Amino acid sequence: MKMNKLQTLLQESKTVIADGALGTMFQAAGLAPGESPVVWNIEHPDRVRAVHRAYIEAGAQILITNTFVGSRFRLAQHGWAARVAEANRVGAEILREEIARAGVDVIAAGDIGPSGELLAPLGALAFDDAVAGFEEQARALIDGGVDVIWTMTLSDLEEARAVIAGVRRVSKDIPILASLTFDTRGRTMMGVKPETAARALLDWGAAAIGGNCGNGPEEILGVVQKMRAVAPDAILIAKSNAGKPELVDGKTIFRATPEVMAQSARELRDAGARIIGGCCGTTPAHIRAMAEAVDSG
Repeated sequence: MKMNKLQTLLQESKTVIADGALGTMFQAAGLAPGESPVVWNIEHPDRVRAVHRAYIEAGAQILITNTFVGSRFRLAQHGWAARVAEANRVGAEILREEIARAGVDVIAAGDIGPSGELLAPLGALAFDDAVAGFEEQARALIDGGVDVIWTMTLSDLEEARAVIAGVRRVSKDIPILASLTFDTRGRTMMGVKPETAARALLDWGAAAIGGNCGNGPEEILGVVQKMRAVAPDAILIAKSNAGKPELVDGKTIFRATPEVMAQSARELRDAGARIIGGCCGTTPAHIRAMAEAVDSG
């Protein structure tokens, strides 16, 4: 059986380096408070390209599309519900084109984030409606040429199941990476433990599982250790923020330096994580330091 691109990369590399933050990078480039970064795929593609290019140059082997808040649920808040397909497809094409321009063999991951709503019975979003919304987004990303789908920063396992179901309506075999955020005393905001998440996500067919965002490297290390204890053969993901977010003078800052994240990358690798990157507050400098750290031993 022919291996997919993710399987080939994991076979060739013991540790795969993912990219870092997009949102906080866009904020530094002028994204206004309350503005959707996904809109930049249409209105400021040059700025999106520049961030992707910087992460490629830093050594990232998996890069995510600028579509984290690209579902109909999130874009409707900005009057863009009718342009979901366009915004996601273009986001995928921008990343694919930048990878081709760089002449590197890396993976384009279609990023699907949470809906921002609670699924029934806790909220008003019906499971079938959630599936349909994620199907719409996944179809556009796959049409745009992504190699894998990466759903991240989820807190509700039912929503994760809805994403996976939506993706599978579009493609039966595209690899799905799934990472939750365990930022509430070792659980997700909805009370999900890493061990529970690991079992469920693997049962639903995720190719790789883990944690992202949250309160920094130490928290992610605990997630990896707990998931590995119940799923020792799973491909584990660790993509933490650059430290715990702090509000200073009305701005959110992250204090973990590239050196701190580099040391964390080594610890995560030794704990069993295979895909390691950064989330909010990380920059190409962080990713370059992390790539060099795991490569040097």
